[in-house]
Amino acid sequence: MDFTSVDHVELYVGDSMLSAYFFCHALGFRMVAHAAPESGLEGRRSIVLKQGSSRVVVTSALGSVGPVADFVRQHGDGVKDVAFATPDAAEAFEAAVRRGARPVMEPTTFEGAGGRVVKATIAGPGDLVHSFIQRDTAASGFLPDVYLPLETAPAVGEDLFTGLDHVALCLERGTLLDTAAFYGDVLGFEQTHEENVRTEYSGMNSRVMQTAGGRICFPMQEPYTGVRRGQLEDFLAAHGGTGVQHLAFLAPDISRAVDVLRRGGMKILDAPPGYYESLETRLGDLGGFRRETLQERNILMDRDAWGHLLQVFTRTQHARRTLFFEVIQRQEARGFGGANIQALYEAKERETLRATR
Repeated sequence: MDFTSVDHVELYVGDSMLSAYFFCHALGFRMVAHAAPESGLEGRRSIVLKQGSSRVVVTSALGSVGPVADFVRQHGDGVKDVAFATPDAAEAFEAAVRRGARPVMEPTTFEGAGGRVVKATIAGPGDLVHSFIQRDTAASGFLPDVYLPLETAPAVGEDLFTGLDHVALCLERGTLLDTAAFYGDVLGFEQTHEENVRTEYSGMNSRVMQTAGGRICFPMQEPYTGVRRGQLEDFLAAHGGTGVQHLAFLAPDISRAVDVLRRGGMKILDAPPGYYESLETRLGDLGGFRRETLQERNILMDRDAWGHLLQVFTRTQHARRTLFFEVIQRQEARGFGGANIQALYEAKERETLRATR
């Protein structure tokens, strides 16, 4: 399989205009294209948003029946499609189906003034799908002849994010190994990391599956049975099964990103108590950051053999308390920060406990 990047992530939502407003005003994206029945997209309305190399599509139903409406009833607003860019969509589709993937959409060509794009789709875990997107060199449209470009005002200041770092999956208990095997055997991903977390109340088992070179990355986790229901079980119950738990965006300046996000109304998860007291003891050099700067913004830090990793996690903005976002800055680091994974799990657990009191 030759996948070069995540082409786009599509969310099915209750109201695409409200979701687009959120992505623009809270996360700094820009609307660049749209589609509706008048452009050839029957029964739904979609808006394409862009920041750096990341594309996010928000799609809502125009009626009470159909796949978009059914998804939102079952899961609330959530990720439906994580699409992979590839030089040959038909070949990728045929190979995946031959290896056991369930076909959803045969290779289809979209051609118009914006160029030529080939799209094919297979089923993934739960109700998630993966589309394979082949864009001709000259293709400027999202899906030519269906999506129309939008003339929008230029962004204020620089982009906060340069691209999508990873997509985190929350899986039903007992499905982690089979799901990892699907990405390995069917799509050619490799396991690069394993992390098992235990807290006072619950825990999780996790694997990280990546394409060669790490261009596409899926951390995936399943709940571990503890003394009470943990935050992963809460996600699964609220989402109605397996789904994307968070999207992680890569930032060149995480401090600036956090400040802008906060001004836009985003709330950041608090770091665990005492996290910063032992930071220098645990890491030594902080990569040019001051501990006070990190603590003021709840930025977590870890390091691996290659460099430093900095992360923050937003509180979920969704009514079901499901999908949230991560901002990550890599100073040459290639991993995911084992200590930070534990810290994130504990922080989400505390947020869940507060929400249920």
